[in-house]
Amino acid sequence: MAKAPAKPEVAASDAPAPKKSKLLIVIVVIVVLLLLIAAALIGVLLLVKGKGSNDEQAQAAAAAAPQAVQVDLSKPPVFVQLDTFTVNLAREETDHYLQTVIVLRVADAKVGGQLTGFMPEIRHRINLLLSSKMPSEVSTMEGREALAQEVLVQVNEALGVPAPREPRPGAPWGPVHGVLFNSFIIQ
Repeated sequence: MAKAPAKPEVAASDAPAPKKSKLLIVIVVIVVLLLLIAAALIGVLLLVKGKGSNDEQAQAAAAAAPQAVQVDLSKPPVFVQLDTFTVNLAREETDHYLQTVIVLRVADAKVGGQLTGFMPEIRHRINLLLSSKMPSEVSTMEGREALAQEVLVQVNEALGVPAPREPRPGAPWGPVHGVLFNSFIIQ
């Protein structure tokens, strides 16, 4: 009978071991789950922050990009036609003349009416600008578009509105919004 008490001692030492290992497994599983949840939250926060910065970048790009001019169709545009300009162009090989009819697109009818008071200075500035050009500069479409932009700057400056430091093409910045050539003849 001496052997009988020895078995309970062995059984007593085996019984607590499974409880400790089960407790250890549960703790490890809980820690792993907490780490996975924390990693998922960090991932979600980084994605949300990344989308926010992409939205901010898209907004900044949209602000920097040229924006289309909003046209109010209930109000027709106002155009002011200037008298015909005939000037000698800067000499290249032979004498060339430029004859053009310029039309200004203005902000509203009130500005159109006020242009007559500034017309001598506007015509003077445009005459000086046109006569400073060589035929090769204004014979291409790009040259004419650049000339139209230069005329726009001169007219708005004659009205007391200096050109912006960083002009955005297509965006009005003064009372005169555009310059159109109804006729453009180089001889």
